[in-house]
Amino acid sequence: MSFLPNAPRMTMLKRVFLALALILILAASGFAWWAGSAISPSKDSITFEIKPGSLGSVITQLNNQGVPVNATLFSLLARVTGNAARLKAGYYRMKPGESPSGLLEKLSKGLVSYESITIVEGWTFRQMREALAAHTGLAHDSANMTEQELLKQLGITQGRAEGLFFPDTYLFTRGSSDMQLYRQANARLMKKLDDCWQKRDSSLPYKTPYEALIMASIVEKETGHPEDRAMIAGVFTNRLKAGMKLQTDPTVIYGMGDKYKGVIYKSSLTTDTPYNTYTRFGLPPTPIALPGEAAIRATFYPEKTNALYFVSRADGTGKSEFTTNLADHNKAVDKYLRNPQ
Repeated sequence: MSFLPNAPRMTMLKRVFLALALILILAASGFAWWAGSAISPSKDSITFEIKPGSLGSVITQLNNQGVPVNATLFSLLARVTGNAARLKAGYYRMKPGESPSGLLEKLSKGLVSYESITIVEGWTFRQMREALAAHTGLAHDSANMTEQELLKQLGITQGRAEGLFFPDTYLFTRGSSDMQLYRQANARLMKKLDDCWQKRDSSLPYKTPYEALIMASIVEKETGHPEDRAMIAGVFTNRLKAGMKLQTDPTVIYGMGDKYKGVIYKSSLTTDTPYNTYTRFGLPPTPIALPGEAAIRATFYPEKTNALYFVSRADGTGKSEFTTNLADHNKAVDKYLRNPQ
């Protein structure tokens, strides 16, 4: 029996098979190219929210929020990779040049976008609260709370919030409650304060960790140069031990509140307030700012010095001149303040 008559048919089948194979290869290559190419030519990041829903719902949400994905191809990619049912709700940020494959991985792993806020060392609680209230990424659950109501919600027993939150940069997911930030900042402050208190030198003139925190806030506000922190803390430690008034301008300014307009007059130093350390002995009743870690450490590990006075050199360096007696201090004041070079 001869098979020659069927040869053209076999050749045709091979050609069809090869053509189909070529089409599949080209399609696969094109799909792979699409999956790895940038979704959008935009040079800006796109922030978007994904709510719980089906794959189709997620694709619709993406397109409605400015993330232009091809519905058919993205759906195919999600199903081929086994991620169709793994997409997680949350806030995300798509960076410039991000591919469908990268976006799918982000959604399937729940790699949500984080917002950040920086609480600055030396800020007052009022400044911290204003910064949190102005951040658009936070849910402002404390907006209508008084300071006392906020403290009660946080479980803080101190009557004032000043100084009770650690200044740092905090990360959070968009839509998080501002109460979460307050709790986190307070917990970090208390942890650092407690660690230092447990290891403190017993000769320090503080009866409670809160007293040390008050001093740390003064050190924070008095420091014009980082290298002077420990010396400034040493001076204030010496003055407390000697029963001298602290006589520090930042406490006076804090006590003046909104009356302070950038200048301290002689009358300001003689007008008594609970925070005027020129008229009162000892520490003020509360911290005057949010002290950072360096100021806290300087307070617990002050420089061993005989100095009792210091004055800013007013030479642009921020450094201070330290002296051990009033006569030399007055000379330094004359040199740097009354008759600056």
